[in-house]
Amino acid sequence: MKIVEFMKQYPDEQSCKAAWKRHRDKVGVVCPVCGGIVHYWKRDKECYECKGCHYRQSLRANTVMHGSQLPFMYWFMAMFMLATTKKSFSAMELQRQVGHKHYAPIWALLHKLRLSMGQSDLLYELDGIVELDEGYFSTEVPEDQKDEPLKRGRGSQRKTKVLVMAETELPSAEEAVKARKRGQNKPTKVGRIKMIVIDDLKSDTIDPIASQSISSESTIVTDDSSSYTNFHKMFKEHHSQVIPKEQIGKVLPWVHIAISNAKRTILDIFHDVKPEYLQSYLNEFCFKFNRRYFRETLFDSMLTTAIKHKNYFRYNIA
Repeated sequence: MKIVEFMKQYPDEQSCKAAWKRHRDKVGVVCPVCGGIVHYWKRDKECYECKGCHYRQSLRANTVMHGSQLPFMYWFMAMFMLATTKKSFSAMELQRQVGHKHYAPIWALLHKLRLSMGQSDLLYELDGIVELDEGYFSTEVPEDQKDEPLKRGRGSQRKTKVLVMAETELPSAEEAVKARKRGQNKPTKVGRIKMIVIDDLKSDTIDPIASQSISSESTIVTDDSSSYTNFHKMFKEHHSQVIPKEQIGKVLPWVHIAISNAKRTILDIFHDVKPEYLQSYLNEFCFKFNRRYFRETLFDSMLTTAIKHKNYFRYNIA
């Protein structure tokens, strides 16, 4: 959706509110008390009433807007910017665009949307051939470690560990020819990706995340790290090998392309990210990457995601 089309469709608060209701009616309203799916719309109260138990819920209730008092226009503007910007943008930029006085509510609004993106991507498993490796993202030093001497390398307090997974498959002959004409020479093509922040590289930490994120019928490709010793029991096949540093981009190309692009996207917008909020930005990156072919329909997809997932985000900005 182009910005001109967006302004025509959603010129004011009332148009955004009406569009939210139309889309929510289409997605379906579920009663949080009895699970009923048939509701009446109480026009005088502007709320839904369950046909079964008569429980009432507002238009915002049990969606990403749950508990929010911000105008619908702010939410629509944020979703439009998230859907149409190739990379990302800061909460300060959104605050400037909507003209809101306070920073914190706008910052929280974006994190609520990013949390819903992550909840949406949790619903599917990666399958086929899946590359898996860990990445190290630069973040702020945690508050409880600021008095400690700063370590170097991967063990630094400024590095946050992320488990990265990418579906890959061999391209067709036609796709391979087109890739060569474009000067590309990657042995595989990429499907969906997942990025999940982890506390450590122990197999007890990685195994349950990998099990929940990847189909058991998949073939996993990794390096020979001891963190992955149980994968041969968990998945159909597990191919591990010692990978020299200069060969990592050839054996696990898409995992490291994803890591590189995610790092660049975050650093283009933020000088530093708190470790506890890194997952939020990775949610946005993965959501947009996995829907990179949606183009004009990405805004509608984001709208559906925002309606389906209730807000559980809590924040405290000092």
